[in-house]
Amino acid sequence: MKNHLLIIVFLVIGLLACRTEEPTTPSLPNIVILITDDQGYGDLSCHGNPILKTPNLDKLHAESVRFTDFHVGTTCAPSRASLMTGQYCNKVGAWHTINGREMVWPDEVLLPELLKKAGYTTGMFGKWHLGDAYPYRPQDRGFDEVLVHGGGGVGQTPDYWNNDYFDDTYFHNGVPEKKEGYCTDVWFDAALSFMEENKDKPFFSYLSTNAPHGPFYVDTLYSKVYEETDGVVNANFYGMIANIDENLGKLRAKLTEWGVADNTIMIFLTDNGTAAGCQLDKAGQVTKGYNAGMRGKKGSEYEGGHRVPLFIHWKDGKVFGGKDIDRLAGVFDLVPTLMDWVGVENTDNLDWDGTSLRPLIEDEEQSERILFADTQRKQDLEKYRRFSVMTEAWRLVNDKLYDIQKDPGQEEDIADAHPEVVEKLKGAYEDWWKKISARAGDYCYFPVGKEVGERQTLTEHDLLTNDNPVAWNQGHIRAGKGTQGYWPVQVETAGKYRFGLRRWPAESGLKILEAAPEGDEIPQGKAYKAGEALSFKAANISIAGQEAETLIHPDSAVVHFTLELSPGQYQLSANFIDTTERASSCYYVYAERLD
Repeated sequence: MKNHLLIIVFLVIGLLACRTEEPTTPSLPNIVILITDDQGYGDLSCHGNPILKTPNLDKLHAESVRFTDFHVGTTCAPSRASLMTGQYCNKVGAWHTINGREMVWPDEVLLPELLKKAGYTTGMFGKWHLGDAYPYRPQDRGFDEVLVHGGGGVGQTPDYWNNDYFDDTYFHNGVPEKKEGYCTDVWFDAALSFMEENKDKPFFSYLSTNAPHGPFYVDTLYSKVYEETDGVVNANFYGMIANIDENLGKLRAKLTEWGVADNTIMIFLTDNGTAAGCQLDKAGQVTKGYNAGMRGKKGSEYEGGHRVPLFIHWKDGKVFGGKDIDRLAGVFDLVPTLMDWVGVENTDNLDWDGTSLRPLIEDEEQSERILFADTQRKQDLEKYRRFSVMTEAWRLVNDKLYDIQKDPGQEEDIADAHPEVVEKLKGAYEDWWKKISARAGDYCYFPVGKEVGERQTLTEHDLLTNDNPVAWNQGHIRAGKGTQGYWPVQVETAGKYRFGLRRWPAESGLKILEAAPEGDEIPQGKAYKAGEALSFKAANISIAGQEAETLIHPDSAVVHFTLELSPGQYQLSANFIDTTERASSCYYVYAERLD
C-alpha cells in the first residue's frame, strides 16, 4: 500500500513538473510614447546637429528602428489628434490649436480606450491639447491616471493661473494639485511613479512634454552652454531639449532596473517641425541654426514643418538594432501598428487612415502610398490651404512640384516638366479632401447641466470668433486683449442654470476691475508683466433666445446670471462692456445647473 502511495505521489509531482515546463503565453508589452513639443527633425545630435548634445536620444536612436520619412501635422493639436485616433486631424475635428478646433469629436475612439479593452492600465502626463473641458479631457477619453497642464502650453488661458514652468499647479485627474520642480521633471517623475506602480501588469504611459514649446523657460544649468556657442538661435530652446534628454536617460534606466525594458515598446517622436532651432529667410531656407537640410519649420507645409523623428525600440518584439526605414509613413500609422502588436482587432470598423508599420519593420513589401499634410490654423476648414501631397518620389506643395529624392531642400519647382504627376497628385488631394471634410461644419459642443452642481469651465481659448484673434494665453489676458464670439453649448437637462462671468480665473482671487500683479521670478526674469485694469462697467449674456445685462459692482470678482433653460444646442455669448460701450467676451465662464 505504501509503495502504491509513493508511486502516486511521484506521478503527481512529475505531472506538476511537466506543467511548469509548458510554454506560457507571452505577456502583453508595455507601451511608452514620448512625444516632445516643437522639437524638429534636426534638433538632435544623432541627426547631424553640430551644436546640440542629446546623448540619451542618440542612444535610443542607435538601438531603435528609425523611420526617416515620417510625417505629422504642422502644429501641436493636429498631430496629437492623429496620434490618438489613427486618422487625419481634419477628419476628427482638430485642425487648429485654439477656437475649439483642437478637440476631437466626442464619438471618436481613442488609443487609450482601445488599449484598456486589451487589459492595459493607462496614464497620461504633460500636454494633452485636445480639450480642457468635459468630455474632451484625457480622463474622459480612456486614461486612468492623468497629470496635465491646460491648453496647448504652460501659461495658456485654460492652464492654472500664474503657472510658469517652475513649482506650478497642474490638474491631477481633474483636480488642481501643487507640484514642486520644473515642468518636464514633474511629467517624467509622475510617469515613472505610474509605471513603477503598474510594472507587474501591462501599462501604457503617454508622456507628452510641453517643452521645448515657448515660452522658453529653463534652468540655466541646461542653457548656459548654448548661450556661449556661435550659431545658436535660442539657447533656452536647446536647454529645454537637453533637460528632456536627461530625463529620458533616467526613464530608460528605471525600466531596466525594474526588469521591464525588454518587453516595453518605446516610441519617440515629435509633434511638428522645429520652432526655434533655426532662422529662415522669406523662402523658408535656413540662414542660421540647423534644420537637417529641410525647407520650412513649425507651421509650414514644406518638409521642415511636418517631417519628424520616429524611433521604435522593443527588444522582445525584435524591433531594435539601429535600422533605418526610408518608406513614407505618418503619425496616424501608430494606432494600427500598436493594435497589430498587441493583438487587438478593429472589430468596430474604426475608419483609420493609417496602416500598420509592422510589415515594413519585418522587411515585407508595401505598395506605394500617398499621404497628405496641411496647415489650417483657422476656425473653419479651407480647401487648398497650404497643403502638401506626398509620395516617396514627389512632393506637391500647393501648386509647386519637387523631386524629393533629388531635391530634399525643395528649392526647384519642376511642375511644368511633369504635368502628369501634378494631375495625379491633385486628383489624390480631391479624393482626400472629400473624405476628411465630411464633418467640417460640425462643432464640439460643451455639455452643461448633466448633474446638479457639476461646473463646466469655458475660456476664451475655445471661443468661436470667425478667426478674430482670441486671448489664448495668460499674457493676452493680462494685457486686456480679446474679441467677441460665442461658445457652442449643449444644455443637457431642463432647469435653472447659473453662469459666472470673470475676467480673471476663480483661482486668482482677483476682482474684475483689479490689475493682476506681475508674475514670479524665474531664471529668465519675471514670468509675467503686471496685468492692466480695464474699465468695465457692465456685463451681458445671451443664450437660447434669452438676453440679460447687469452693472458690475467695483468689488465683484464674478458676475452671475441665472436663467431657465430647456435641453438643446445653443450659442452662448457672454461679454463685458467698458465705459466706451465696447463689448468683448469675458475670458472665463463657469456654468452649472442649480436644480
